[in-house]
Amino acid sequence: MNQLLEMVDLARLIDLYDVFFIDQFGVLRDDEGAYAGAAAGLRTLKDAGKTVVIFSNSGRSGDFNAQRLESLGFSRGSFDHFVTSGDVAYSLLSSGELPVEISRETRVFTISSGADINLADRLRARSVTDPARADIVIIAGSEAERIPLSQYRDLLAPAAERGIPCICTNPDIHKLAAGGLAPAAGMIADIYEELGGKVVRVGKPYLPMYRYVRMLCGMPDKSRIVCIGDSLDHDIRGANDFGADGVLVLTGILAAITNQELAEKIRTKNITPRFVMPAFG
Repeated sequence: MNQLLEMVDLARLIDLYDVFFIDQFGVLRDDEGAYAGAAAGLRTLKDAGKTVVIFSNSGRSGDFNAQRLESLGFSRGSFDHFVTSGDVAYSLLSSGELPVEISRETRVFTISSGADINLADRLRARSVTDPARADIVIIAGSEAERIPLSQYRDLLAPAAERGIPCICTNPDIHKLAAGGLAPAAGMIADIYEELGGKVVRVGKPYLPMYRYVRMLCGMPDKSRIVCIGDSLDHDIRGANDFGADGVLVLTGILAAITNQELAEKIRTKNITPRFVMPAFG
């Protein structure tokens, strides 16, 4: 293992940090269920008096995701907050902090998983099924494990040609699906840009997501915050840019990576985790 990649366990992290920003997919669970030891790990943090935030690039709400975690055996009392990029997008849009206006008359076309249109509903906008008739496109999720990216490209081309603005509420490039990886919403957003459209991304690694959660936790000193995730591009880059320590967990999208491959990725991407964990818990 590269000398930059110091291994760490939960006991050491408890000694070092007070506030834990923890990724959901790839750290606590995959697309089928919870990872062994993950629920117990969260309970250990809370028993130690830590502030625990589940911190996910998901277009759905934190409440929806928290309920899903509970259904997988996680205790609601084992974390203080569940914050998603969808929640942050709603806050930014509601406050006017994004360069996009949405009203009850705004026609919104949403790409998601499971026909989810919750952001449009929360904003009380008008959902439409034809992107060519939309005023705004929201890319909140992906079903690219069953829908070819070429189909998404064809679907979005008329909206991109019209210059319809797009908000991506899940910037992840890959997601866990059927025991492997599939293109996630962020890759569909990349396609929209390739078609000539403009995209505003909300979520990790972008700073508004981190600022939102830090405020929710009472503005703790960044030296007391640790960000735990399985993605160099999202979790660790976000932690680096935010100014907090990042812990890379070698599950999720990195489950099959070798030490040499990981060291090369860190070198070429210039993204450095403070620590590495084999698994959370």
